[in-house]
Amino acid sequence: MSEFAENSTLKLSPLTVTEPEDYEDPLELMDEIDRLKVEKDATILAHYYVDGEIQDVADFNGDSLKLARDATQVSTSTIVFCGVHFMAESAKILNPEKTVLLPDLLAGCSLAESCPAEKLAAYQADLRAKGHDFETVSYINTSAAVKSLSDWIVTSGNAREIIDRVPTDKEILFVPDQHLGRYLSEVTGRDMILWPGSCMVHEIFSIQDMRRVKKNNPGSQVIAHPECPKSILDESDFIGGTEKMRRHVMEVTKPTTYLVATESAMIHPLEKAAPQHTFLPVPGVMESTGETCACNRCPHMARNTLQKLRDCLKTGQPEIEWQPYFEKAQEVLTRSLLQ
Repeated sequence: MSEFAENSTLKLSPLTVTEPEDYEDPLELMDEIDRLKVEKDATILAHYYVDGEIQDVADFNGDSLKLARDATQVSTSTIVFCGVHFMAESAKILNPEKTVLLPDLLAGCSLAESCPAEKLAAYQADLRAKGHDFETVSYINTSAAVKSLSDWIVTSGNAREIIDRVPTDKEILFVPDQHLGRYLSEVTGRDMILWPGSCMVHEIFSIQDMRRVKKNNPGSQVIAHPECPKSILDESDFIGGTEKMRRHVMEVTKPTTYLVATESAMIHPLEKAAPQHTFLPVPGVMESTGETCACNRCPHMARNTLQKLRDCLKTGQPEIEWQPYFEKAQEVLTRSLLQ
């Protein structure tokens, strides 16, 4: 034994964990939110893509179609929409007499941003000038201004049904998701003029890594959102929106490993609905470097936090204010989603 070893004593400092200065205990926040809901006469709606802890404290969870319908059944004077801006806009449009809050006004949507209303209006005018006789079918992932320029609004949950309502002698201009539009064109047999938009999350899935994960999990099944590119959809075992995914896995009793090709927070409601299964996120790939990443998380949805939810309940801000074009959007939303 060395002289150093004989004469040395190893002293261990106690392990300390330093929390961020703004850290708040999630369970205490959830208790506070429950109290504030009653105090402020508020109902919380949460999309499947927000963090699981927010879904757990919400009164209603769901996809865009379900939540739009749920919003019309709310009896409280205030709705807090944990999702992104276009969803809160739709809740306000369908409930003009209620206060509608969004925890973070910067929670936007890459799809909605890819189709500005003024550019859509110009494109519609150009198509008409060239002799096209069409109806505009807009994905719900659009601004209220775009909805006011549309003939129909669809979600991934009701898109096939709505497409069937468009007269067959009309062309269809589908905006803004080119991947969803291409998929709907295939399954309905209707030709479409597609706007070149896409979802930043669904666009990045790596087909090579999906194949690798599937190979490493024999017997696994791929469930994919129709916003994914065709390469992903072509190798998927089930294609559907978030609510259809949830119902699909609930119907399967045999324990199965599912590879989930949509926003990674969707795994939370899937695990709650069908705990007999294993759910693995399909990896994404960064366009700049080609490296695999865990980037199948929507940065806009992630702006919703328990702290921001608590704060907006406390202050009544940020609020979605009624805009003049909401009235026209209200007619098409009501006809498309509620009738």
